[in-house]
Amino acid sequence: MRNLVAIVGRPNVGKSTLFNRLTKSRQAIVTETAGTTRDRQYGKVVWNGQEFSLVDTGGWVVDSDDVLEDEINKQVEIAIEEADVILFVVDVLLGVTDLDVSVAQMLRESGKPVIIVANKADNFELGYQSAEFYSLGLGEPYSVSSINGSGTGDLLDHLLTLFTKERGEAEWEDIPKYAVVGRPNAGKSSIVNALIGEERSIVTDIAGTTRDSIHTRYNKFGMDFYLIDTAGIRKKGKVTEDLEYFSVIRSIRMIENADVCILLIDATRGIESQDLNIFSLIQKNRKGLVVFVNKWDTVEEKDQIVIKTFENAIRERFAPFTDFPIIFGSALTKQRIFKVMEMAKEVYQNRQRRIPTSELNEVMLPIIERKPPPALKGKHVKIKYITQLHNTSIPSFVFFCNLPKWVKEPYRRFLENRMREHWDLTGTPINLFFREK
Repeated sequence: MRNLVAIVGRPNVGKSTLFNRLTKSRQAIVTETAGTTRDRQYGKVVWNGQEFSLVDTGGWVVDSDDVLEDEINKQVEIAIEEADVILFVVDVLLGVTDLDVSVAQMLRESGKPVIIVANKADNFELGYQSAEFYSLGLGEPYSVSSINGSGTGDLLDHLLTLFTKERGEAEWEDIPKYAVVGRPNAGKSSIVNALIGEERSIVTDIAGTTRDSIHTRYNKFGMDFYLIDTAGIRKKGKVTEDLEYFSVIRSIRMIENADVCILLIDATRGIESQDLNIFSLIQKNRKGLVVFVNKWDTVEEKDQIVIKTFENAIRERFAPFTDFPIIFGSALTKQRIFKVMEMAKEVYQNRQRRIPTSELNEVMLPIIERKPPPALKGKHVKIKYITQLHNTSIPSFVFFCNLPKWVKEPYRRFLENRMREHWDLTGTPINLFFREK
C-alpha cells in the first residue's frame, strides 16, 4: 500500500505551491460547499525511485477568525487520522503565530511523524529565521522555498526515512480487489452488508492499521474476490466533520488498492460534485469502473425513458470516458446486487485482455488508412504497425509511426473509440502510445 502524506497549515503559508512543486503538476479536485469553493488537491510524488501519495488540506475564505480556526482544526484532525506522515507548513516571514501553536499541539498529541516545513525561505538569510519554529516542539524545521524549489530535495530525503514499509499484498495479488466508493450516505455500508452481512462463514478479514481499508474475502456462487471497504471504520465523531474532505482522503486509500471501483450514485440526489471528484480519482489512478445507481427502489417513475435519461446524464458528466457499465438497483432490497459483482468481474477481466498483434493490425490498419491522422503544416503522419505491451496494469498499445508528436488528442480518442467498438474493453481505461518506427 502506498504511503499517504498530508500537507497541513493555516492559509497563505504556501501549501498549494509546495504541493505543485512536489508533484510537478497542478491537479485539483474541486468541492463546492455552502458559500465556499475549496480545492482538494491530490497527486503522486516520485523521489529516489519511491512513490507516495500527497494530499493538500486546501484553502478557503471565511469572515471570522474563530470559524477559520475551527475549520483548520477539523481538517488537521482528518489528516492526522489518515496520513502516514504530516508536512506542517509554516511561514518563515511571519514566524510563529497562535494558530501555528494550536495546530502544533494537535500534531504533538497525535504521535504521528511530522516535519515542519518553514516555507518562503527564498534566500539564506531567511533560512536562518526558521530556528524559531523549534519552539513548536516538533523537531527540526526544514527551510524551503516552494517558489524556487530550494530545500525541497533535503525535505524529500528526510520524508522517505519516516515511511513505514509498504504493506505487502502478495497474498492478494492473484485475486481481484473491488472497492465500494461514493460520497457519504450514498449507501456504501448497505451494499457491503447486502453482500457479506448475513453469511459471515464465507468471509475472512485482513485488517491493517486503523487507517487502512479492510479487505473482506468473498468466496461463493463461483466468485472469489476481495471487497475493499471502510464502512464501520470511520469514527462517529468524524461523520459531521467536513464530510467532503474526509470522503476524498478516505477514497484515495481505497481506490489505490483496488483493481475495479464500484462507484455508488444516490438515485434520489442525482450526480453531485462529490461524485465527480471520486470519479476523477478513479481516472487518475487508471482503475476499472462500474457505476451503481443506488436507492432505485425509492424512485417513482422507472420506465425506460427515465433510465436512459439518467444514464445519458451520467455519461455526459463523466465524458470523455463513457465506456463503463451502469446498473440501477437497491442495496437495501438487494436488487441487482449480484449483477454489480458480475460486471465488476467482467471489467477486471477486460483490464487483463490480450489482443494478438496480427488481429490488432488486421482490424486497425484499414481503419487508419480510411481515416488517417489530419495533416498539420503539410506533415502527414503514417501509422505502420500496432502492438500491445506486456506486463501492464491496463491494456496498453503502441502505434509505430513516422511523426509520433503530431498525433493529437482528438485522433487518439478516435482510435480508442474504434478499438472499443471491436474489442470488449468496457469499464477499463486503456493507454495508447505513439512511437517512432
